[in-house]
Amino acid sequence: MKKKNSYAVITGASSGIGAEFAKRLAAEGYDLILIARREDRLKKISEKLKKLGTECMIIEADLSKISNCRKLIDYISKRNIGIFINNAGFGDCGAFLESDTEKELNMIDLNVKALHYLTKGAAKIMDRQGYGYILNVASSAGLIPAGPYMATYYATKAYVTSLTRAVAEEFKQKNSRVYIGCLCPGPVDTEFNDVANVKFALKGISPSYCANYAIDMMKKRRIVIVPTLKMKLAVTIGRFISQPLYIKIVSHQQKKKIRG
Repeated sequence: MKKKNSYAVITGASSGIGAEFAKRLAAEGYDLILIARREDRLKKISEKLKKLGTECMIIEADLSKISNCRKLIDYISKRNIGIFINNAGFGDCGAFLESDTEKELNMIDLNVKALHYLTKGAAKIMDRQGYGYILNVASSAGLIPAGPYMATYYATKAYVTSLTRAVAEEFKQKNSRVYIGCLCPGPVDTEFNDVANVKFALKGISPSYCANYAIDMMKKRRIVIVPTLKMKLAVTIGRFISQPLYIKIVSHQQKKKIRG
């Protein structure tokens, strides 16, 4: 899978799934370009990986600002990019009438607009190269009709899964060697919970398991990657019940997540 002097680019790489992606791809011999807002954390990860012989460049950037996305694409366009992982994103939980509008708009900027811009930028680079892997980190929320009490988050992840599936079909029709897929996990034990102000009703999987499973399935060129059997069953069963009932069930589950 790896090309000589090939880089793996990971956004949201300072913790959780992003940091685990970095460890796995460093072990596979990739040089890394890691992006996040928290430079101190990026430095700690970079120092550990450099001791293992990995070339590791870090970029402190708030990708909710498109100007920073533009700078990132300009920077990586001068290199061979073997893998691009769109992992940066966050969520929020609460009733729509009571939730923070500014936080939601920032979520849309990062989860949707930034991901869209970076996906297109990475795809153009890889199309010129004739190879590459793009992995967009979505959520099982993106496979469900709607998510009351996490309405904006579910909507952003639906965008990610829809965009990814559409682009994957376009690549297939042109016989492109460029891969694109989306990771759609259920609960993962990361800092997401604190940022989104939720407590999951279901036990979460580890970031390490999630990242490693995603890379394994990416190599097999799976377009939609769902890490656990329980979540696969939940998504499959949802296809056979009416959407209003499905949304009502999701609403009941979401209410359990709201922290008092």
